[in-house]
Amino acid sequence: MIELTDGLSLSVLVAAASIGFVHTLLGPDHYVPFISLARAQHWTIGRTLAIVAACGVAHVLGSAMLAGVGLAAGAAIGEMEGVEAGRSSVAAWAMVAFGAAYCTWGIRRAFVTSKGLAPHSHGDHVHIHTDGVTHHHHAGDTDGPVQPRTFWALMVLFILGPCEPLIPLFVLPASRGRWDIAIATILVFGIVTVVTMVFVTAAGFYGARQINFGAAERYAHAFAGGAVAISGLMVIGLGL
Repeated sequence: MIELTDGLSLSVLVAAASIGFVHTLLGPDHYVPFISLARAQHWTIGRTLAIVAACGVAHVLGSAMLAGVGLAAGAAIGEMEGVEAGRSSVAAWAMVAFGAAYCTWGIRRAFVTSKGLAPHSHGDHVHIHTDGVTHHHHAGDTDGPVQPRTFWALMVLFILGPCEPLIPLFVLPASRGRWDIAIATILVFGIVTVVTMVFVTAAGFYGARQINFGAAERYAHAFAGGAVAISGLMVIGLGL
């Protein structure tokens, strides 16, 4: 039996931080949906990062709860990782479906509301609400509302989306009765994951604000949906 000495416990926590950072950075599904939807729906940076943080916490806690239940039931690490892999596939395809549906809606909305629209100079853009009403916004004016269905769709996707690397990191100390280290592992992994999501999304948020679609601004929702779908396909195709 492997005893968790102070040195090994520290190694587990360092591994949790490192893996949490790399896992998040390499997974476009951790930030692309937020960046693209914030750009299309004109969310403020505060709203965007609040949604990112909420989804990030749900993302980590979903896997931590599954690991805890599996450990209590006596499931092996391999079995729990198998369940996580299944969740990963479901979450990735759900993201593709959500992105495709949002893209389709965006294209339809663009065509329905395209009459009489023209590109604006000096960084102006057109903001089309879901009720079909068109508003003109000036550059830097990011006050769009967060649609509840968009928020809850993202929450469900991230609750379903697993953190596979967290399973063995959590189970190792928990199975040996070191619940202090197990809980610390979740906290470290979770904090690093959420902070990385927040920073990468913030960078992408400001970068996306520099893009001027001009006359194609009315297709911003379609572009956002396409970006979400592609990020889901990348997770599936590359096994991220």
